[in-house]
Amino acid sequence: MTSVLTQIATVFSQLSLLSFGGGNAVLPELQRQAVDLRSWATPEQFHSLFGLSQAAPGPNLMIVTLLGWHVAGPGGALVATLAMVGPSALVAVLVTRLWHGLRDRPWQRTVQAAMTPVSAGLVCAGAVFAVRASTGTATGVVIVVVATALAATKRLHPLAILGAGAACGLVAAVM
Repeated sequence: MTSVLTQIATVFSQLSLLSFGGGNAVLPELQRQAVDLRSWATPEQFHSLFGLSQAAPGPNLMIVTLLGWHVAGPGGALVATLAMVGPSALVAVLVTRLWHGLRDRPWQRTVQAAMTPVSAGLVCAGAVFAVRASTGTATGVVIVVVATALAATKRLHPLAILGAGAACGLVAAVM
């Protein structure tokens, strides 16, 4: 069990340090690590855990805790969560202190502007992962396209769109 917890800590600590733009930015790599490289979950299990994590209230990256639980029970959940949050939080505190100390430097705005597209690109990669995970069927594709169009053009609350998409998926699954 200790070996598995060490593996969980190593994987999630590394992902934590790559999670510019939020945890969803590392979802493709998380899936590759958990499914392809380590066989902690099947693709179907991973997608189910991802869906559950998105439906549950709380942080967007609840999948980390759920995956840790799936692999090694409560200890795995704790180790995965701490490993995902800890390193990036520590780096954020250190960089913020350094950043504020250098706030009058002319290159600071350039660096800050350069980080925006990096963060946006990583978030987009996470969005592509989410779309791939939910579009295994024609119904899934339609739901994703309609939900995206609604989110982009209407001022609807995201939970309303999520609920409507879930209801449509449920109705399609029952039929």
